[in-house]
Amino acid sequence: MPQINDIEQLFKAHYTAMHRLAMLILRDEDVARDIVHDVFESLLNAGLTDVSAQYLLRAVRNRCLNYLRSLSTRERVKELYALDEREIADEELPDEETMAQIHSTVTNDLTAACRRVVELRFTDGKSYKEIATTLGVSEVAVYKHLRHAIDVLRKKLSQNG
Repeated sequence: MPQINDIEQLFKAHYTAMHRLAMLILRDEDVARDIVHDVFESLLNAGLTDVSAQYLLRAVRNRCLNYLRSLSTRERVKELYALDEREIADEELPDEETMAQIHSTVTNDLTAACRRVVELRFTDGKSYKEIATTLGVSEVAVYKHLRHAIDVLRKKLSQNG
């Protein structure tokens, strides 16, 4: 039983830092917790009890990266940015003044490429794949342009109340 006690001591000493790292990478509480627990389970199964904090953090990082690699491109971006397929109730739609401000921001504050992606997505209703094909860029580039546009819009709208 000394092995279980050793693992328990490692868990108590390093869980918080390991979980924080997993959350920074994944931004998903459940998956982060599962990955940290998997690291400790593998230590227990392998009989390893004399490991450093760096080893534990590296194990968490590697498992997180493996998890992200296992997701499709679409799932990865959806997990990281939560951009896709969000429903907005009618009462949450912006008023006329806010819509005018959004239009002005898109027109004046975004790069031409970013503006084009936003127009294709929200005006023409094209999918990420269709936009990527139309513009001759990768789907990841489309996601990045949309993420940038959303960040600019949030910043501009929060400045103006």
